[in-house]
Amino acid sequence: MFTKNRIAQSVKLAVMASLSVGATAAMAEEAAGAKVERIAVTGSRIQRQDMETASPVTVISAESIRAEGYTSVDQMLQTQTSMAGAAVGSTTNNGSDGVAQVDLRGMGAQRTLVLLNGRRMVNSGSGADSAVDLNSIPVAMIARVEILKDGASAVYGSDAIAGVVNIITKKDFDGFQFDLNGSGTDKGDGETGELSALYGFNTENGGNYTFGAAYSERRGVIQADRSWTEAGYSSYIPTGTLGGKVRDADGNWVKRTTGYDFTQDSWYQTPSKRYSLFANMVQELSDDLVLNGDVLYTKRKSDQQMAPQPASVMLDVCGEPKADAIRCVTLDQAMLDGGIAADETGRVEYKRRTNDVGPRVYNQDTDTLRASVALQGTLDAGTGMTWDLSYTYGKNKADTWVENSINAVNTANAVYDNQDAFFSGAPLTQDIINQIGYLEETNGGNEQNIVSGVLSGELFDLDAGAVGFAIGAEYRRDSGYYNPDPVIVRGEGTAAQQDPTKGAYDVISIYEEVSVPFSDKLTGEFALRFDDYSTFGKATTWKVGLTYVANDQLMLRTVAATGFRAPNVSELFGGNTQSFDYLEDPWGNEQDAQIKVNYTSDANIQPEESESYTAGLVYSPEFIDGMSMTLDYWRFKVSNAITRLDAQQGLNDCHAGDAAACELFMITADGNLESFTNPLTNVGTQDTSGIDFNLSYNFEALGLDWHINNDLTYLLNFEQDGNDYTNTIDGNFGGYARVRNNLSLKAGGEDWDLMYYNRFIGEMDYLGDGSAVDSVLYHNIVASYHLNDGLSMSVGVKNFTDVKPSYVENGSDGGTVPEVYDTIGRQIYGSVTYKF
Repeated sequence: MFTKNRIAQSVKLAVMASLSVGATAAMAEEAAGAKVERIAVTGSRIQRQDMETASPVTVISAESIRAEGYTSVDQMLQTQTSMAGAAVGSTTNNGSDGVAQVDLRGMGAQRTLVLLNGRRMVNSGSGADSAVDLNSIPVAMIARVEILKDGASAVYGSDAIAGVVNIITKKDFDGFQFDLNGSGTDKGDGETGELSALYGFNTENGGNYTFGAAYSERRGVIQADRSWTEAGYSSYIPTGTLGGKVRDADGNWVKRTTGYDFTQDSWYQTPSKRYSLFANMVQELSDDLVLNGDVLYTKRKSDQQMAPQPASVMLDVCGEPKADAIRCVTLDQAMLDGGIAADETGRVEYKRRTNDVGPRVYNQDTDTLRASVALQGTLDAGTGMTWDLSYTYGKNKADTWVENSINAVNTANAVYDNQDAFFSGAPLTQDIINQIGYLEETNGGNEQNIVSGVLSGELFDLDAGAVGFAIGAEYRRDSGYYNPDPVIVRGEGTAAQQDPTKGAYDVISIYEEVSVPFSDKLTGEFALRFDDYSTFGKATTWKVGLTYVANDQLMLRTVAATGFRAPNVSELFGGNTQSFDYLEDPWGNEQDAQIKVNYTSDANIQPEESESYTAGLVYSPEFIDGMSMTLDYWRFKVSNAITRLDAQQGLNDCHAGDAAACELFMITADGNLESFTNPLTNVGTQDTSGIDFNLSYNFEALGLDWHINNDLTYLLNFEQDGNDYTNTIDGNFGGYARVRNNLSLKAGGEDWDLMYYNRFIGEMDYLGDGSAVDSVLYHNIVASYHLNDGLSMSVGVKNFTDVKPSYVENGSDGGTVPEVYDTIGRQIYGSVTYKF
């Protein structure tokens, strides 16, 4: 796989030859030399003396995260210009289960690999999850975040198609540090707070032990509490409808003319509480042997709230040939006069918004544990080599509940037994409420085991320098499960039916890298990886990178790579799942914009394949001291993508008479959507490209230290499954703005700093009809003061001008897309840090 052309074959042979020759030379020669400190760079296993590589990497420090008032990793990442789409997070109220994810380039959270200290993090959430829940990583433990913005499957394996987010934790800490952070809106809601403590000490025998604890809480913001919120309009109303008709004050059945505003029950910012414990240790066992490890445990308690459950039941009509003669409803003369009649199956639909029972409250209680231990040593070979043997374990388990769920079977029986109570539109009695409502309970989890070994160092010297290498092997096993409530499994709830998920797979991997200085100016970086999965079989990926240092001011760089994403547990072993998607029924049979679709998985699904290419430059002009610029062109192409078909296109094609589309999506020719199915297949594609630009400038003026940083992403193209999403926004897919820009300006004195940030999201077109969606510009201001060496504090304002989000016609919530725009409004935040 991924080796079908001559270029790929040539690259493989070149890498293999380089490593083989180097290994032979290293065994034949031992060179004694001074030890040089080396560092790990995200995107490579080779230990290096500097950060200069062919791959573009963005580094975000803990100080920057704190200065902008972020209390969760997802909030910080989603403001980066390299993000797009609509990754779920704190503003996702419908269907997120409290999870927060990252979505590089808008290519999907499952295509961005998340590492913790250079090693994989277990997928986490409510069970059998496809990506890492960033809520499991507290901001308090972060030293920096490194974002690798090119494909890295040849180095890290599956999931790194769009890039890698590597979260580096605090270590080698000595002393005690106490942090208190908080924020709230100027409207008196949406409060957040985080309390954390960090303690570390050094030992006389070459060890350091760092321990930390953090507690954070986030309170909710109701959608209707923002004046600009677009009121919701649902055909499910609290008084109920029969055959689409309602009873007026005179007892006549007339056409429904009102809708239900669900924004008064739904969150813009979802509440949560998180408790975290973490530790890092480094212990020298001898001059050439070091033991290190880290452990993280996080408990998350979160909830979302939505409007009371919309209940829809099909009732048999007495006297109809296909109807049940005993359990049925009688259509009286007033109903018949109002146009209420049985359909061809002898039934009539009754719909009700179950306000009597109460709003749907989704609760999650998740526990995530991740531990890693490694033994590292050196070998006296060549100019020195290092080896690393590690074991990483991750486990996530979750219990989730939905309060005030509705049992559809019990509801139908209740209607049959209490027709007057339901059809009158009056509030239901407590006995009926107890009969139709129930507590929905589910559980799930994920588990990961990884054993890995790597040998790296320098093989031999060329005229231009040493040839560096890394070679390693890895065994990984991933498993997951998800058990829906039995009522949901039986399809007896008014919520979507879902089958259980359970499965596991393992993979054995071998990888190798080499860095070759062809000359003083030109360096080549090569990587090759082989993976053998228990599910689909074998995969081979490669990477070639070149850096050319033209002079002290200019470096040119380029990377070409292949990648893959293995199907995850839910894609392989998930049962039928129903989803209510925003679609348009061309037959006009469906009254509600959300149409039920059956999602199916496939145990024989194949891996996705990708190609990526980046080319750019790093420029530090000598005539402007302290300035540096990077400019990079990037392109990612994904084929054989695991995806679902375009359901709207399927509806349209079937309506136009395409019998194959009707059969594939299980739609009848007359538009009956009861069995409407969207299968999971390997037919998807992605093709996206753009330009990243960064300018960083440090200088002194007016007796102050200044720092300017500007990040710009210009999207050239984003196509998926044959559809062009470039510069569009949609409630289902999110936003793919042509221009995203972040600017920061910092001025500092001896004891204080004043910082200004702005974030720009360009104008986009609404995907539905091409109408313009306004651009937005957010302004943030923060001031910090250092009272002494141990005590500092800061205060800031986010969205200083209280810019409202842009209106999106089919927005996922409140007439907009909360995952793209700020729906909370102006926030005031502050922090206090005390270290001793």
